[in-house]
Amino acid sequence: MNFYFAPMEGLTGYIYRNAHNAFFNNIDKYFSPFIVANQSNSFKTRELNDILPENNEGLTLIPQLLTNNAKDFVHTSKKIKQLGYNEINLNLGCPSGTVVSKNRGSGFLSKTKELDEFLEEIFSHSITKISIKTRIGKDQPEEFYNLIEIFNKYPIEELIIHPRIQKDFYKNKPNLKIFRDALILSRNPVCYNGDIFTVKDYKEFSADFHSVETLMIGRGLLANPGMISDIKNNTKLEKELLKDFHDKIYEDYKGILFGDRNVLFKMKELWFYIIPMFSDNAKYAKKIRKSERLYDYDAAVLSLFREQDIL
Repeated sequence: MNFYFAPMEGLTGYIYRNAHNAFFNNIDKYFSPFIVANQSNSFKTRELNDILPENNEGLTLIPQLLTNNAKDFVHTSKKIKQLGYNEINLNLGCPSGTVVSKNRGSGFLSKTKELDEFLEEIFSHSITKISIKTRIGKDQPEEFYNLIEIFNKYPIEELIIHPRIQKDFYKNKPNLKIFRDALILSRNPVCYNGDIFTVKDYKEFSADFHSVETLMIGRGLLANPGMISDIKNNTKLEKELLKDFHDKIYEDYKGILFGDRNVLFKMKELWFYIIPMFSDNAKYAKKIRKSERLYDYDAAVLSLFREQDIL
């Protein structure tokens, strides 16, 4: 099985990716949080830093673009190609209201004529491989059957399917019936994405879908960064390793961010996912959440690791 780490805006940037790769080293591809394609001749500093090859050494990174404008996609893909990348991922999955209102991300899925024309243009001018991360529709799951006919027209490197509609956001359960049909109908390689949170989830999915060779995991890996090690080697995540992983991210953020508030914002986002791993975590979660200075945060995290075990 191949394992991909899904992009999570604000969370899985190069600081996180480097730490994860250093301590676990079991992800076949990382995907960058999306860059909004445009006609600028340069990237924003934050975007450039995130995909600079020197900030991603030793791992395979696939930059992701968000746009519904083919000329913007082609222009930005040329800049990415100049950095040495040979694959770009198109985001047709983001369910955010601000993205969808501009007919981008999963909002683009309802504009099938425009989507088809967009894909025709970007593939006719492609200078890199193009993979696509998609939902199965905007409003109804059955939209997927029209979408797959469009996707099948093009040589997509990989079709990464999150089998929810935009309106689901992350609620309800993935539509595995539609995904099963996708495996039959797609002329391009298919990767599954959605609700793999535990080794048990992985085993149940694999038992039902023997032919699937690639999984993309996002929230599950943020909650348990050692999950792939457990899947592959039956190696449970040890508390000491989790602390070393945390400390690496924390120190690296302190090295690039100015002020306690900015560092704490990043770390608190990560703890939202990680804290459920600990037994009796409520009071520690509250202390971390209410920390306003690094000193208070350090004390809260140290007491958590000293006093509580991983479930």
